[in-house]
Amino acid sequence: MTAAPGAGTGASAVLGVDSGGSGLRVALGVADGSRRPAPRSSEEPVRTGPRGIDAAHLLQQLEPMARELLAEAPDGTRLTAVAVGAAGMASLGEDLRDRLPSALAELFGVRRVALAADAVTAYAGALGQRPGVVVAAGTGLIATGTDLTAWRRADGWGHLLGDCGGGAWIGRAGLEAALRSFDGRRGGSAALRACAEARFGAPLSGLPGLLYPRPDRPAVLASFAPDVGRCAADGDPVAVGVLRAAAGHIADAAAAACPASGECEVALTGGLLKLGDVLLAPLEAELTERLPHARRVPAAGDPLDGAVRIAADLADGRFKLPHDPHLLHVTTRA
Repeated sequence: MTAAPGAGTGASAVLGVDSGGSGLRVALGVADGSRRPAPRSSEEPVRTGPRGIDAAHLLQQLEPMARELLAEAPDGTRLTAVAVGAAGMASLGEDLRDRLPSALAELFGVRRVALAADAVTAYAGALGQRPGVVVAAGTGLIATGTDLTAWRRADGWGHLLGDCGGGAWIGRAGLEAALRSFDGRRGGSAALRACAEARFGAPLSGLPGLLYPRPDRPAVLASFAPDVGRCAADGDPVAVGVLRAAAGHIADAAAAACPASGECEVALTGGLLKLGDVLLAPLEAELTERLPHARRVPAAGDPLDGAVRIAADLADGRFKLPHDPHLLHVTTRA
């Protein structure tokens, strides 16, 4: 491995990493948690192997991007902490926990490393180190909350067993309604059937053959969620009902993950929010009913911001988020 840069004295910086299904993003941060210079990214998702997320493949992508960022920083800049947020860390993080801290120490001389589930970096990006709950709503859906003593999690079980109210869930419900219309069964929607035929081709009897063999089924299902949103905006009652049900599921997850007192901040993140008022209006009503003492706040940043924030707080000794063997693993070396 290449020798660690910035071995002498100089400006200190931290590194935040966001690894997910769309690839890897890396940002350099300073003490206040802001990012500079511009982040680097790769569109190649990190592989998984017999021991979970492949640490060697992550490092293969991370090292050149980190060195580019350090080359653009002031001379002598040294890394004091790194935080890696990764989708699947909770159940697939064995290889990362075993290998990344020592590898990062050898590559960059860094002694403080946090390895977090992407739900935790989403939380830190949205709320920082304040008690509350963050719902990450995209293709899937997970709610993460803390009272700063322990983590609470709800859903995030994938498109076959959960992720209720997420993009894949909405898309699947919309396609079910389209197929009900195709069959002539109750609960069908002619509007959603027309959208499905335009997107996937007619007749819809071919849809199972197009969908079931694909390894990216959740993304394909979620691609139909905007069609459900447009049909709801046009007043289709079935589409409106799908989004109302989704709002209820999202609020249920938020309530389950909220600290026991119920007095907390609630932030929403993720691409599903782009559906707009057709989802957000019923969601606000459901959150008000289930969490009457919670305060809705806008998310301050995204998961990459959260990774940088975690690294900065870890470097400065201000880190307060609760450690967890699966969700948030912190290593400090002498």
